[in-house]
Amino acid sequence: MDNKYAGMTVNERLYVGGLLDEFEKAVSDKNTEKAIQILKEVELTDDNIKPILEKWGL
Repeated sequence: MDNKYAGMTVNERLYVGGLLDEFEKAVSDKNTEKAIQILKEVELTDDNIKPILEKWGL
């Protein structure tokens, strides 16, 4: 499976995927489920997602 986001930062992935604003809203709303869904949409793994959620206090 090709990862179309390979080599991109999380912010780059969210921007290219058109999900940056949606992710920021999920973080602002403390909506962990939505944040996880969005991060998976940009092909991040559970191992990648966990520290991101911790950084944002989710």
